[in-house]
Amino acid sequence: MKSKRNSAYAQAGVDISAADKTKEIIREIARPTFSPEVLTDIGHFGAFYNLRQFKDPVLVSSADGVGTKLKLAVLMDKHDTVGEDLVNHCVNDILCCGASPLFMLDYIGLGRLKPHKVAEVIAGMALACKKTGCALIGGETAEMPGMYKAGEYDLVGFIVGVVEKASIITGEKITEGDVALGLPSSGLHTNGYSLVRKIFGLDRDPLQLKVVHASLHRPLGDVLMEPHKCYYNELKPFLPIIKGMAHITGGGFLGNIPRILPAGLSVKIDRSAWRVPAIFNLIQKRGNISDEEMYHVFNMGIGMVVFCGHAEAARLLEALPDAKRIGSVVKADGSERVIIQ
Repeated sequence: MKSKRNSAYAQAGVDISAADKTKEIIREIARPTFSPEVLTDIGHFGAFYNLRQFKDPVLVSSADGVGTKLKLAVLMDKHDTVGEDLVNHCVNDILCCGASPLFMLDYIGLGRLKPHKVAEVIAGMALACKKTGCALIGGETAEMPGMYKAGEYDLVGFIVGVVEKASIITGEKITEGDVALGLPSSGLHTNGYSLVRKIFGLDRDPLQLKVVHASLHRPLGDVLMEPHKCYYNELKPFLPIIKGMAHITGGGFLGNIPRILPAGLSVKIDRSAWRVPAIFNLIQKRGNISDEEMYHVFNMGIGMVVFCGHAEAARLLEALPDAKRIGSVVKADGSERVIIQ
């Protein structure tokens, strides 16, 4: 009965044996990320996590994906770095609330299950999880014939972190005169890829990914696939002196900074305070894109903006040599919340 049922399902496009093999591979990759608080192995109907050592814990959760950067992963047949992208993006998001990551779950949807490619994705996730003390506690790999083009897949992550209630960071303490510090990005991170694919014609001509542009000094594909940077380890020691953080992802400066600004305040950003990486200049020139749109789509070389007082800013700049003072908080004059000069 089992053999016939599996055979019929395989003919419909779903390979149960491949799914079982994939689960075993994932189990071995994920286990090293477990902390003593993880009470179940991969494969149970639910994942157990023992929340302890907190006085007044508040759970902080977030979900995100890698977007159309996955298209490039497929074109280049490189799948480990998108796993890192996913974890680092999610960790950065809850970091903006002052939270430390506890555990992560993933969802991979694909048309045909190839265990070795799934293993590459999970290996990247596990690597990023271990760096931040986050347990890769479970997930779902769904084989759905007819839903995806050959070789393509979707990747989504769900993270849960924790912060003591008294230590939550919301941005509400930001005041006029506070300093905005910028921490450098490693590249595009995980947004703007639909525009980039159009500008360079990557779907039509994937060989463009191998072109070495003079300003980049390495293949375009390698630059675009650079993993999303995680800021958790460098910022964690300084969370008590930080008033607010904005993770510069989809929406760029204009879409993300206002999310943590109190009413009546704006931020003036001095774009001469840091050197915009060459990849963004190349994109802007190739696409004939305005400055305003560039700062509304891309991170422009700044992946995290941190708000604090002047004394605290001096301390952070000394401890984080890559950080730059990029702006200041001012009274809002009209509806413009982010003023880039």
